[in-house]
Amino acid sequence: MTVPTPSLPAHDNPTVVRLFEAAADAFADKGFHATTTRDIASRAGLSPAGVYVHFASKEDLLFQLSRVGHEGARDALAAAAAEANSPTEALSEVISTFAQWHAEQYQVARIVQYEFRHLSPDHQREVLTLRREIDGVVEGIITEGVASGEFCVEDTRVTALAALSLVVDVARWYHPGVRRTPEDIGADYGRLVLRLVGAS
Repeated sequence: MTVPTPSLPAHDNPTVVRLFEAAADAFADKGFHATTTRDIASRAGLSPAGVYVHFASKEDLLFQLSRVGHEGARDALAAAAAEANSPTEALSEVISTFAQWHAEQYQVARIVQYEFRHLSPDHQREVLTLRREIDGVVEGIITEGVASGEFCVEDTRVTALAALSLVVDVARWYHPGVRRTPEDIGADYGRLVLRLVGAS
C-alpha cells in the first residue's frame, strides 16, 4: 500500500501557494515575530499590499497555513487507514509516512507544530480540533488492533498520543546533516510504533 505523502498545503489559487511557501521560508528563517509581511511579499514576488489581498494579517496567513496543512495530514492518514489490510499495516504505514514527512519538510513541520502559540485563541481552538481529529485516526487504528488481537495496550488514547509525539519530535531534531535519510527515519518509526503497541 502506498500512502500519499503530505507536502506544502495545496490551494486552487497559485498566488496563495506562493505566499504559503514564502511564509514558510520566512518563518523558518526569522521566526514568526521577526518576520514582516514585507518579508513574505518579497519572497513571493509581490508587493506588501499583495499579501492583504488574500490574508487579513500575518497571523491569518500562519493560521491558514496551519489549518490547510493539518487538514491535508488528517485526510492523508485517514485514507491510508481506510486502505490498509490490517491495523498492523495501517499503523506502520501511517506513522512511517508521517515521520518521513516531518523530516523531509522539517521547516514547514516546525512552523505548523511549534508556532501554534502565535495564533489567536479562536484560531488555536480550530487547529486543536484538527489535531484531535488526527489523534483520532491513530487512536482508531490502535483500537481496531486491540480488538483484533494484533495489539496489546492498556490505554489506546495515551498510546496514540505517545506515537504521534515521537513523530512530531522529528521536526525538532532533524536537519539535512544527520546521517539517516528521511526514508530511513520513516522506516524506523514504522517498526518502532509496532513495538510500542506490542504488535503480535
